[in-house]
Amino acid sequence: MRMISLFLLAGIAVAQTTGTATPAASESSKPALLIPAGTRVPLSLKQAISTKTSREGDPVYAETSFPFVVDEQVVIPAGTYIQGKIMRAQRGGHVKGRAELLIHFTSMIYPNGYTVMLGGSIENTPGAEKTSMKDSEGTIRQDSDAGRKAKEAAEGAATGAVIGAVTGGGKGAGIGAGVGGVTGLAVAMLSRGADVRLEPGTSLEMEIQREVTVDASRIK
Repeated sequence: MRMISLFLLAGIAVAQTTGTATPAASESSKPALLIPAGTRVPLSLKQAISTKTSREGDPVYAETSFPFVVDEQVVIPAGTYIQGKIMRAQRGGHVKGRAELLIHFTSMIYPNGYTVMLGGSIENTPGAEKTSMKDSEGTIRQDSDAGRKAKEAAEGAATGAVIGAVTGGGKGAGIGAGVGGVTGLAVAMLSRGADVRLEPGTSLEMEIQREVTVDASRIK
């Protein structure tokens, strides 16, 4: 009888040990998906951004416009929110220096609220006009507007020539052209270069800079 009791106690102990081990096993076997560094994700900007009004630290909001798939499973659904901030906003200079904008993305918020931290930069701006990418950091630079300023100076010279011709004949035309050219050049130099401006809905391409781990059970 004593032997039977010992066997029963041993069986209960084994059952209890097995029962407590099960949750730990399931905890360690949670599925995980990896988004590799270098992944490019198309985004749609949710607000207007301009180097004229934006400041360092201002928030940036975008949304994924197409699902990203790994091993036949959607890892980033369309409509996932991407949040970031402005790292640098520089206006165009009066004489030289173009407007520049640097944005870094910091988090990804799924439709169900699941949030993942990430490091992302802008790789391309296919929806932005008159801009180009300056460097690997993701700096957006406004295209040069030297042609516009030269045109303003030329238009000033032409206007001055017309006025000079009317008031002083042929000699007056030459003087008027010179005065108008100087005036046009001065106006062009006083005006700033064009600002980088991204409208709501602008298409952007984000590049994920480092590997991101996602809990597959939380993105369904």
